[in-house]
Amino acid sequence: MIRTGLLASLAIAGLSGAAFAADLPSRKGPVLAPIAPIFTWTGFYVGVHAGAVFTDNNIQTEGTAANTIANVAFSRRPPSLSVSDTGFIGGAQVGYNYQIGQIVLGAEADFSYTDLKKRESFIGTTNATSSFRQEMEYFGTVRLRAGYAFDRLLVFATGGLAYGDVKNSATFFSAAVPGQVDYVGSRDNVEIGWTVGGGLEYAFTNNLSVKAEYLYYDLGKRKVPVNLQPVGPAGGSYVSRFENTGHIVRAGLNYRFSTF
Repeated sequence: MIRTGLLASLAIAGLSGAAFAADLPSRKGPVLAPIAPIFTWTGFYVGVHAGAVFTDNNIQTEGTAANTIANVAFSRRPPSLSVSDTGFIGGAQVGYNYQIGQIVLGAEADFSYTDLKKRESFIGTTNATSSFRQEMEYFGTVRLRAGYAFDRLLVFATGGLAYGDVKNSATFFSAAVPGQVDYVGSRDNVEIGWTVGGGLEYAFTNNLSVKAEYLYYDLGKRKVPVNLQPVGPAGGSYVSRFENTGHIVRAGLNYRFSTF
């Protein structure tokens, strides 16, 4: 009997201890929510852009032949002429950013279609007409970028190489025979120069960002030999020197590949 009572007492004590332990507070910590990754501009990106391009270029008449000097002096040919145009520009870009603290360094290359196509005429004192044409079918850049990040807002400056398919032409029509071309010359070439600018970019998700950008470009001054045609009067050829500069204002959308 004593043995049976002892076993019963031990069983009751064990059950009471288990019940007491169940009433104690749990020692497990609270379940932590996943930590969102810190936003960074670092990574490769691709995107598209569209905007407007504005030009206001000067064309000069040059030459040492006597008839060229006389034609300019008597305003039969313009000593200089301004050609202004506004057109569409749109294309794609690819680049890479690397963020160090709030400084963002990177490189970007872009390629764009443009519809710049402008003709300007000058009617001289003898009704002799000079006609000038300036076109650019595509434009591209390879640039470095440096900026300062205010979290998801990036303010940046940029600059580098610029190139474009530029067509410059000049035609001098006869004063004596309407429609007859006395002199003509053209240059169709991929011109290389430089560009500089800046802009703002805002990341509205970790991968997508929008930007607004301004670029000034200079593809150089190019000489176009304007040669005497077989039907033209006696006299030497001359040169038309074209400026090839412009201003670009555009907006873009970038997709940045995740670095996490």
